[in-house]
Amino acid sequence: MMHSHRVVAAALALALAACRGANEPEPEPTPTPTPVEIATASIIRPDVVPTPLVDLPPPPLSVIIGFPEGGVAIDEAARAAIDAVLASEQVKEDWPVVLRGHSDSGGRDADNLAISRRRANAVADYLVDHGVARDRISVIAFGEQNPIKPNARPDGTPDEEGRASNRRVEITIAPPAKTDATPGEEKEEGESEP
Repeated sequence: MMHSHRVVAAALALALAACRGANEPEPEPTPTPTPVEIATASIIRPDVVPTPLVDLPPPPLSVIIGFPEGGVAIDEAARAAIDAVLASEQVKEDWPVVLRGHSDSGGRDADNLAISRRRANAVADYLVDHGVARDRISVIAFGEQNPIKPNARPDGTPDEEGRASNRRVEITIAPPAKTDATPGEEKEEGESEP
């Protein structure tokens, strides 16, 4: 009997506590500060707003400049692509500019290497004429070594669309890497970057 009195008393105490809590207003929620509020608040000097902790640079830039008709003349489409590069954040970073010249497989290897170098130098001249320092630019001639499309069809006939795509200069602008090569140097035949 004594045990049942204790259970009843405990149940009554709980019921009274619940009733009392129902009549009391709920406390106002305290707003939690957002990360921005945390970052800008200063305990000592609230008027001091810190600068952002990290100012990320733009990502590296890689653009292909086509020479679909052959030769080394920069056509209107190539000029528009190079102008977009000149307006990019990457150019403003003063990072090295690497120009990789390519050709199709038509003709002799030595001729293809020479034309790929001339294409890359034409792009370099355009960049320099529009404000890029020559010592930031590296020219690498690949000739026909690295096609991005087939130069020939499976039956051995020329693939003119593929050849047109392979006549190109690849522009890469990225933060300087720790290498032995320095901007402004031209690499010889057979040399390539990893």
